[in-house]
Amino acid sequence: MVDQLESTDRAQLTVPLLPLPGGVVVPGMVVTIAVESDEAKAAIAAAADADDRLVLVPKVGDRYATVGTLAHIDSHDRLRGGRKGILVRGLSRAVIGTGATGSGDATWVRVDPVLDDVDPDDVADLTRDYRAIITGILEHRGAGRTLSTAIEEITDPGQLADTAVYSPDVDLAQKVEVLETLDVTERLEKVTAWAREVLAELDVRSKIRADVGESMEKRQREYILREQLKAIRTELREMGAGPAEDDDGQDYRTRVAEAALPDDVRTFVTKEIDRLERTSEQSPEQSWIRTWLDRILELPWGERSDDNLDLDRARGVLDADHTGLEEVKDRLIEQLAVRKLRIERGLDAASEPVASSSPLADWPADTDTDTETGPDTPTGTTEPGAEPTGDSPPVGDAVEDEQPRGRRGSGAILALVGPPGVGKTSLGESVARALGRRFVRVALGGVRDEAEIRGHRRTYVGAQPGRIARAMTEAGSMNPVVLLDEIDKVGGDYRGDPSAALLEVLDPAQNHTFRDHYLEVDLDLSDVLFIATANVLETIPGPLLDRLEVVTLDGYTDAEKVTIARDHLLTRQLTNAGLSLDEVEITDEVLRHVVEGWTREAGVRQLERQLAKLTRKAAVRIAAGDPAPIVVEDPSALLGRQKVFREDATDRVDVPGVATGLAVTGVGGDVLFVETARLDDDGDKGSLHLTGQLGDVMQESASIALSFLRSHAEELQLDGTALGGRFHVHFPAGAIPKDGPSAGVTMTTALASLVTGRKVRAGVGMTGEVTLQGKVLPIGGVKQKVLAAHRSGLDTVLLPKRNEADIDDVPESVRDAMTIHFVEDVRDVLSLALEPVE
Repeated sequence: MVDQLESTDRAQLTVPLLPLPGGVVVPGMVVTIAVESDEAKAAIAAAADADDRLVLVPKVGDRYATVGTLAHIDSHDRLRGGRKGILVRGLSRAVIGTGATGSGDATWVRVDPVLDDVDPDDVADLTRDYRAIITGILEHRGAGRTLSTAIEEITDPGQLADTAVYSPDVDLAQKVEVLETLDVTERLEKVTAWAREVLAELDVRSKIRADVGESMEKRQREYILREQLKAIRTELREMGAGPAEDDDGQDYRTRVAEAALPDDVRTFVTKEIDRLERTSEQSPEQSWIRTWLDRILELPWGERSDDNLDLDRARGVLDADHTGLEEVKDRLIEQLAVRKLRIERGLDAASEPVASSSPLADWPADTDTDTETGPDTPTGTTEPGAEPTGDSPPVGDAVEDEQPRGRRGSGAILALVGPPGVGKTSLGESVARALGRRFVRVALGGVRDEAEIRGHRRTYVGAQPGRIARAMTEAGSMNPVVLLDEIDKVGGDYRGDPSAALLEVLDPAQNHTFRDHYLEVDLDLSDVLFIATANVLETIPGPLLDRLEVVTLDGYTDAEKVTIARDHLLTRQLTNAGLSLDEVEITDEVLRHVVEGWTREAGVRQLERQLAKLTRKAAVRIAAGDPAPIVVEDPSALLGRQKVFREDATDRVDVPGVATGLAVTGVGGDVLFVETARLDDDGDKGSLHLTGQLGDVMQESASIALSFLRSHAEELQLDGTALGGRFHVHFPAGAIPKDGPSAGVTMTTALASLVTGRKVRAGVGMTGEVTLQGKVLPIGGVKQKVLAAHRSGLDTVLLPKRNEADIDDVPESVRDAMTIHFVEDVRDVLSLALEPVE
């Protein structure tokens, strides 16, 4: 090639140009080129005038390369199909210069031939690396030894670098780049880097193929062994020596593959399936493993309900289900609004809110009750104020929703606290329905075993998951609304303290890795919206109460009860009695008479029982043939004698020494009578006798009351001699335990009334803690106590001055109907409560 070139004018040549649209020819390459285009024919014809030489210029896209290959036409051939072709040999690189004139229609250009000029010793390392890499590539490709030998025989560094254009891993642009790189060292560096990338990719592919092949081989071995094991078991069964069933674990493996299990859970379950297959059919452990696998696969892994964050719809659901309870509804809407904003602003990675229709169209429709569900009540019922509502699912904030497994939120756990029958359980159902989540109720009343919450160890006979895990299975979703009902009635004994187990369940910082003792895998409870219910706070352990946000439901006024009875309870009871709405007519006045004459409660459970009795009586008359509608004008005709008389509270204070106090019990607010009497002096002078099952705090309050009166007898114009005698203080309803400091002012007033002979004013109720200096200290449960006073017919209430802000919680209609005095000192109480001196 060099000799042929040296026989010409190497300074600059004028030769015809033959474009190569789809390939690259480098010096030293001998190729056959088909001659088809007119441009190619003209270039070949003109080459005869240039000693059969021409320049081959590759074309990349819309441009020609700046460097071509000066080539010589060795022969003219006929190709298959009769096409004309030429055999050309690359001589050297040629830098394309300006255009020139020549014979024929060919394109003539001036070119500057360029020969490779490099000392092989200077690039010895590069050539050695390149040969090694190419040899590795050829081994991966399974090429014969011939190609490797040919590479080894190339001693010219430039020619060795030009072998890159033969590689299928180098594209056209890279081949043109090889041609255009005139410096041999730079050219070798480029092709070495490209070859190294190709070798690395081939190594990865080879490793993947090896791993896949090994895995397939292992699975094939497993399959063969399992088939052999199945055949052996079949033979054993035919011989009567094997079990009746055939379960090699494949069914469990299929279910595991279809379930959306977290990776750690999937790994653990797979190990248990392996244990199952290794365990003898006669071993009792096999049934334990089967039961455990069934429990794990029953959990709704990966199933979640889309939250409906429409605030207007949520308010509509709560208003439709419950009358009153505005404070509670506002708190639930606040919770929902916070959740909506956090999701919209990217603070929580939760599912997007849906429009306005609940996805739970098949939720039980019987949720219209207005009474709180008890331990034996189906979870499809609702509490007070709830009309028939179709779905069941929630408001709330669970609140911290989903981020990747491991992030957990700081959501509030709501605790609805109030007397029975005020609507706590049904509020939880309404919350679930408003949010579009599944609802499940967990009754905790009387639970004393920690395993009820955390589950039993699998080593125990009859072991099963705890109530939390079972609730998730029952809900069919990993983000349901779970109502922890009667959380204040959880006990503890030698089997553990369930309230301690609830600490982890209700702690948003921990419950993303809640571990049930039976399941032994982590359950993510961070998306669950927990709502707890309780009647009183005193029995809830302090650490557990610290994790709860208390929302109180203090009860209903008589007007609210009438509305609830008309809009919710009566409709439900008519349906239960098989009657239609137009077969019984009951006016609001009759309903009010039922409320006042047959019930005295904070909620509406007893009211619903009376309405149920009334509708049953009406059903008897309809069934007997009486014409409809049955008009109820006198409830006593159907309900019997009136049971509650509002004047009771005023009649009891018609003698000195009796005062009416206000208290909060497990069933709401109630009036509390204090009766006092002087005893004959029998030597036990100055003693105080207390009866009525009083706790230590209340006994201390009685001693404080008497000590205050004795120490301030002259100031209060009391008979000191009379105060020195023996006194008996009694709280009626002696079978009911009583305790608390809020009866202090009531006992002080009763003793002062007894000593002075001045009766307590009719219709006055009071509450407050008293000190030895006569200060009246604040107490709790103001709303419940004022409502109880109103229900009992009292028209005046004395409250501690520092409870003045709490009166805002009392419905305005009740405040307008009563006179409320705020007092700071017992002296003010006595002046307001006792009748004037005659």
